[in-house]
Amino acid sequence: MNTTTVDGVAGWAIGLMEQLGAPGAGLAIALENLFPPLPSEVILPLAGFTASRGDMDLLDAVVWTTLGSVIGALALYAVGALLGRDRVVAIACRLPLVKVSDIERSEAWFARHGRKTVFFGRMIPIFRSLISVPAGVERMPIVPFTLLTTLGSLIWNTAFVVAGYLLGENWSLVETYAGILSKVVVGAVALTVAVFVWVRLAERRKGRHGAR
Repeated sequence: MNTTTVDGVAGWAIGLMEQLGAPGAGLAIALENLFPPLPSEVILPLAGFTASRGDMDLLDAVVWTTLGSVIGALALYAVGALLGRDRVVAIACRLPLVKVSDIERSEAWFARHGRKTVFFGRMIPIFRSLISVPAGVERMPIVPFTLLTTLGSLIWNTAFVVAGYLLGENWSLVETYAGILSKVVVGAVALTVAVFVWVRLAERRKGRHGAR
């Protein structure tokens, strides 16, 4: 495979895989966890495509990319743990329209659903990386966090690596359809934020009228 024929993230990922093999795919995925703009939807199918050409073993591709996912998730978990609840609350207090009660509700929700969130969150674009931070802030026990992250990542990575393996030269089709899912997630998040801001502004207006 000639890296000069592929640009951007794909070319960079191909270069890592050509130099390091399956560990290169794992390194790319670990970095993807730390820098979400690096899309796993590109890296994983490429790893499968590379395996289909015989440049790496398919099982090695799945194992190394899953290991990379877990390492990246643990790094972000550590960031959340170092940040801690007190700093999160202090930051929230400085943000417009955000209340400490919002943090408390989020904590209560995570206490009830944290394990399911960590597991299923590993299979949702964007959130698959970010979910590790609140898990660290809440000091979710490291063993179940690691286990759930491993299982969720294994499912996600296997699906995309195998898809790239089966599609071969057409591996980019995976990126196309995954991109649609990412846009749906971003749209849902944007809508949620818009509703949150609208409700808070309405509460402020009511508070001002009440004060009069």
